[in-house]
Amino acid sequence: MPRVSIQTEDFDLSAETLALRADDGGVGAVVSFVGTVRDAADGTPVRLMELEHYPGMTEAAIEAMVEEAFSRFDIRAARVIHRVGPLAARAQIVLVLVSSRHRGEAFQACEFLMDYLKTQAPFWKKEHGPQGARWVDARVTDDEALARWGIQATGNG
Repeated sequence: MPRVSIQTEDFDLSAETLALRADDGGVGAVVSFVGTVRDAADGTPVRLMELEHYPGMTEAAIEAMVEEAFSRFDIRAARVIHRVGPLAARAQIVLVLVSSRHRGEAFQACEFLMDYLKTQAPFWKKEHGPQGARWVDARVTDDEALARWGIQATGNG
């Protein structure tokens, strides 16, 4: 199973969790984050969101950050799934799973990966609402989130 998947199809949290910890009796904790498409952005209703990426480049960038999580935290496994394409409001959009011997490392690594995904991952987003469609930056700049991990903002957010 790859550590990073960019896909159009939905994911199953239970199946992904079972696969992540399969055959590893040393796992004492699995931490997950599931992000969903909100039905509003800045007070404006959103009925559909489209996400685009550069195949290959996006996976490599996220894989590098997963590798960084392994070097920073005592984790046993990690998995990131990010969906692209058209997604309806309330649809699942992102999954981050991290396993470790103890919960603290898993929580930290999961939060580290989500901070990276929200601020630096190369995705482009178009929101569709009552006033039509508009492109928005999919990366939310949060310099404090990056600074606590010692990561310099790339200026893309």
